[in-house]
Amino acid sequence: MSVEKIYNEHLLLQQIAERDENAFKMLFDLYKDRLFLYINGIIKSKEVSEEIVMDVFLKIWLGKEIVNQIENFDAFLFRVAYNKSIDFLRSAARDPKLRDLVWHEMQVAGGMNADHQVITREYEKKLREAIGQLSPQRRLVYQMSREKGFSHLDIARQLQLSKHTVSNHIVESQRFIRSYLTRHLDIAVMVFFLLLSGNQ
Repeated sequence: MSVEKIYNEHLLLQQIAERDENAFKMLFDLYKDRLFLYINGIIKSKEVSEEIVMDVFLKIWLGKEIVNQIENFDAFLFRVAYNKSIDFLRSAARDPKLRDLVWHEMQVAGGMNADHQVITREYEKKLREAIGQLSPQRRLVYQMSREKGFSHLDIARQLQLSKHTVSNHIVESQRFIRSYLTRHLDIAVMVFFLLLSGNQ
């Protein structure tokens, strides 16, 4: 980033802090297209992405008292955009109507069907890696439950464990696997399986 660009941004931010609407519009025009492309790459919905762009800039306008204290505005802006995109996807996962809408938008976008096999392979690879990092007993309990379909009581009897211990192993395994996948998978892959599981 050039010194001139940084100076110009800081000047705009200072003017926005002083409630200069023209400066705000200039900043919006400077970033809106790049921000839209970034958000749409996550959301895959034109309408929702446009709304999130507006939300991001609304946050900046409402927080104008602190904007001129931001050192790296570019990084700040895209971090806010990322967080708002993820918040939207989490909301979509909890709301059946919203989830169906996002799922449809993703399919219309074309990327999800075209990349289905690649995404599935990547997800399964990372899932196997996560399971492989469980302790031997926890891995066995998890596989008996999730892959072989045994009930908690059946697992407890076969492994001579208490039912509570079996339940604890499964809960802790799921927590570790979710954490591992979140750290190691691309966000688009996580979103794909989040929405896929909701539509089954």
